[in-house]
Order: sequence, then structure tokens, then C-alpha cells
Amino acid sequence: MFRLSAFRDPLQKWLRDNPRAVFPDPFYQRVLHWLGDDLPDLSVSRERSRLQWGIPVPGDSTQTIYVWVDALVNYLSVVGYPETHGEWWPAAHHVVGKDILKFHAVYWPALLMAAGLPPPEQILVHSHWTVHGQKMSKSLGNVIDPSACIGQYTVDGFRYFLLRQGVPERDCDYYDEKVVKVLNSELADALGGLLNRSTALSINPSNTYPYFSESCFPKILDYRETKALGRASAEDYEFVVSVASLPLQVASYFEDFQIYKALECIALCVRQTNGFFQRHRPWKLNRNHPAEKLWLDTIIHVTLECLRVFGTLLQPVIPCTADKLLSRLAVEPEERGLSNLTFLPRYNGKPCPFEGRQLGPDTGVLFHRLEKSSQRQIENKRL
Repeated sequence: MFRLSAFRDPLQKWLRDNPRAVFPDPFYQRVLHWLGDDLPDLSVSRERSRLQWGIPVPGDSTQTIYVWVDALVNYLSVVGYPETHGEWWPAAHHVVGKDILKFHAVYWPALLMAAGLPPPEQILVHSHWTVHGQKMSKSLGNVIDPSACIGQYTVDGFRYFLLRQGVPERDCDYYDEKVVKVLNSELADALGGLLNRSTALSINPSNTYPYFSESCFPKILDYRETKALGRASAEDYEFVVSVASLPLQVASYFEDFQIYKALECIALCVRQTNGFFQRHRPWKLNRNHPAEKLWLDTIIHVTLECLRVFGTLLQPVIPCTADKLLSRLAVEPEERGLSNLTFLPRYNGKPCPFEGRQLGPDTGVLFHRLEKSSQRQIENKRL
């Protein structure tokens, strides 16, 4: 027996001293609730007749090591315990499903404390996917085959949907119609359509990253109290502020394991950029007229700057699609980092390294629209 009961107070102190040790908060509260009750001691072995495939207890062939004790220790052994684990431990972050929370947030930290080791830095907990409101079950025949989904929606598409719709705190519902709707709306139409329209040779015949005009879009300290100058409207200034704040917002949500909120913010800014482009109708402007050419180039410059930010921020989620987008904008690999991402430096009176640069080759459709028949194909593969 492992004296789990002796670690009730140390576990409570660990959690109270580290309120983000188990995250999101509803799961943190659940663990505290468990620790509020009596904590029974834990048998570290099971009768071999009940569990024949496990590791035998040394010196007692009738007993098998309890599978969770065996499994949890692998978190340490895989990072080199007992010699080199210090490079990773205790900075490790575990990502676990809510159904195995007790093993990771009660048993495992207690075992570590007993061995004189600190618990992992954070345990990130996620909920489950249901299908049309029902739990996945082989008997119901509603188990989703990820391989079939990847074949139909691509790896990037399927990843985007799961991360865009997956909320860690609660179960989320999956159905193919929703996947098609989200991917068509946000990747194919909003993001892909914006890239196609802003790089079309009909409005950007030189195929370059055009120049920004400060006279068309002058810097204003407070667009809410100052009358818009140049050609930009108050709505344009509001949208530029939104995109400028996006990198920090996204980084914060990523750190908080709320990727769906990060993607929600990006999707909103993509819609705002489409609105900006549509509002000013650059295809109606006369490139041969000097004043109109300045404004036309500024519209395209601002739009490409937005796309560059979106492509950079989306790299962890849709790496292939983001690479395609950034390559079209001629953003070099070393210019794609998240840490030094800037937006529209010319608006702030600073040089823009992309201005005047030749765009990359046409990479084709950024993300192909999905047909509604995809739903039936997925269902057939599942059957």
C-alpha cells in the first residue's frame, strides 16, 4: 500500500500555492474538492489473476504493479531519471483528458512528493468530443476516424477545426457539416479569398509589396476624438488598432491553453480586413491617377501587412497553409518569428522591410473549398 492519505495536506498546500498548477480553473476546483474528502491509501499492486500483462511485483509472482504507478513513472524515465531529468523536470507540462485527472493531479504529485521530487509545473486538462450530442461509442457506430477526416479535410483543415472549436472546460460536439462550414467560411473564403483579391494582377500588376502613403493614412493618436484625415476613415483606424493588438492577444491565449479564443480573435480580424478591403473597393481606383495610385497602394499595403500577421500567428495551427500564405507574400523563413512580429511599421514612421519587395510566386488556391458531399464520404468511410 502507498500511504496516499499522508499527502492530503501537502497536496492541498501545493495547489493553494500554485493556483494554475491544474488548469483551466473548473478542473483545479474539482481536485481541491477531492482533497477536501478523506483520501484513502492506494494499493500499488493487483492480483495477477486480474491483471496478467502488467509488471510482476519483485519477490511475489501473485501480484502485478498497478498499471497507473507503472505508467506515471514514465514521465520521469523518458526525460532521463535519475541522471539527466533535471533538464526537463519540474518544468514539464502535462496535457491530459478530464477522465484521467485524478491519476495525474492526485496520485502522481503524491508519488513524486514521496520520492522527494516536485510535481510538474502545470497539468493542462481538456474535455471530450461528442458526436451529434452523443458520446463516441463503438456500439453506436459513431466513432470518428481521424485518418478519414485528415484525408477529406487535410491535416491543416482538421487541426484548425479541432483547435477552433475545442473548448477545454466543456465537452464539444462534432459533426461533419460543422467542419465544412467552419473551414469554408474562415479558411477558404475569408483568409484565402482575401489573399487572392489583394494579390490579383488586376489591382497589383507589378506583383510587389506596394508602398504605404502617410498622407493617405496619417497617424492619429486618438481616432475616437479626432476627425479622420487623409483617405482613411474612423472605422479603418479602429481596425488597424485591432490587428496591432492581435500578436499579444494571441500569445496570451496560447499561454492560457485557450487556443480557440486566439483563433476567434484572428478570425475576427480577418473579417475586419475583408471589410476594409471591400469598403474602399481598390479595383475601382485608377492606377494612372497619382493621388488614387497612392491610396490604392496603401490599401493593398495595409491588407498584405494584415495577411502577414495572420500567416505568422497561424503557423502553429495550420503550418502548411501558413507557409503557403507567407511564401506568396515573399516573407523569408527567418522573418516568420513570433517574438519580433511587428505590424504596419510605416504607420508609426518606421521603415518596412517588405515595401517594394517582389511578391513570391502564385501558390494557387490557399485552401480549397469543401463540397457538402464531403460529409457523406466521411460517413461512408466510418461505416
